[in-house]
Amino acid sequence: MMSHTEGEALDSQQHAVSKGGSKVTSERVALLVLSALLVAAVIVIYRVSMVNMQTKESLQMLKTKYEEVQRHLNGDSCLKCDKDWEQLRGNCYYFSMSYLSWEESRRFCQIQGGDLVKIDSRDEQIFLTKELSDKMNDKEDKFWIGLTDSKKEGEWFWVDDSPLNTSLSFWSKGEPDNWKQENSEGEDCVRMGRNGGAKNLNSWFDKSCNKPHKSICEKQAETGLC
Repeated sequence: MMSHTEGEALDSQQHAVSKGGSKVTSERVALLVLSALLVAAVIVIYRVSMVNMQTKESLQMLKTKYEEVQRHLNGDSCLKCDKDWEQLRGNCYYFSMSYLSWEESRRFCQIQGGDLVKIDSRDEQIFLTKELSDKMNDKEDKFWIGLTDSKKEGEWFWVDDSPLNTSLSFWSKGEPDNWKQENSEGEDCVRMGRNGGAKNLNSWFDKSCNKPHKSICEKQAETGLC
């Protein structure tokens, strides 16, 4: 039979073992928690690094754009036209020597990246009149421009669908007359030009759209480094 003293000793040993097991379990839990925190920290650091990398790329892109703007402001860029195109301010003009109908001429200009010319300033009319005076062989050797009343007789519109500003029209005397002797459908398209120049710049004539003529194409100048 176990004595009272021996019983107390046994209880003491069992209590010590229980405390040891509890201590080991707590350490494992602490290690697992610490590992989870380390993993979370690594993920956060990775994400922050990626954000910083993207931020640096964005800053570099903004810097490049800023330098490009600075070059423009400092006069390192200029407006340019393609070869064989003439420039007036921000626009480029091509004088086609091919004899085509009005619609065919327009398609040709569109293939070149533009359209038949729209004349919306006196300076532009002066420029074109001067250019044509050297390119016409005779008084009928005129050039199509982008003006027509083919949708409704007497209502003139440019190729961009804007109406003709009557204060900026340059009709020759007696024009437009919608003459039908040559074509019963009348004259719904506009050509321009007077060899030797035009008095008061008035050099627009309506004509049958099917008549083959030379033409004037127009498009915006491109910005490039000088």
